[in-house]
Amino acid sequence: MPIDILPGSYCGVAPLPELVLRSWNLDPLLLAGLLLLLVALRNTRTGPTAVAVLVLAFVSPLCAISVGLFSARVVHHVLLVAVAAPLLAAALPARRPSGAALPFLVSTALLWAWHLPAAYDLALSDMAVYWIMQLTLLGSAIWFWHAVLSAHGGVDAVLWSLAGLMQMGSLGALLTFAPAPLYAAHALAPLDWGLTPLADQQLGGLIMWVPAMLPYAAMIALSARRGWRAGAGRGVA
Repeated sequence: MPIDILPGSYCGVAPLPELVLRSWNLDPLLLAGLLLLLVALRNTRTGPTAVAVLVLAFVSPLCAISVGLFSARVVHHVLLVAVAAPLLAAALPARRPSGAALPFLVSTALLWAWHLPAAYDLALSDMAVYWIMQLTLLGSAIWFWHAVLSAHGGVDAVLWSLAGLMQMGSLGALLTFAPAPLYAAHALAPLDWGLTPLADQQLGGLIMWVPAMLPYAAMIALSARRGWRAGAGRGVA
């Protein structure tokens, strides 16, 4: 039997292109939560930027567009797991390195599981499941990025960032080359945007395959640079 907790789609129905600019999400509970998060992170270097990214994902018209377009949903998810999550992780207190293997496995499993058609369509038809999806994706990604950052630029940070890049690209490639549309939730709305459901899915796969890997590549470069500087410092000493 299908789950029926809070039936409906968060952010409402998919807007027509001409109504997009009116499709802001002004949910008072969401706005209050973001405001509290901003207050809590106001004195951190990356926290306010992370909150701005969450506003883009959940308050801006992107939230409504992602109800209709899979490609917009991919942008939404990428903002969560590859942009907001590392910024939030950087705002958390530092800790001793404890390894990123478990955070990587959990965050990867959740990302792939939520893109299974049954789970994905359920999340877009039930608001409770939708928020379970959002919170587990964001929370597990923060856990992963915090573990990577805690490695302080060592080889582990480079390797686990590379692993994150590869799994993101692999999922994107699978979605790009899928021979048929996978998601019933996006069976009709793409037509209003001049896209077939398959073309919309392919666009989403390409976004996940290429642009979504850039934050991981940036972390690899940053970690390699930190590791080189640390090695150079020890050499001088």
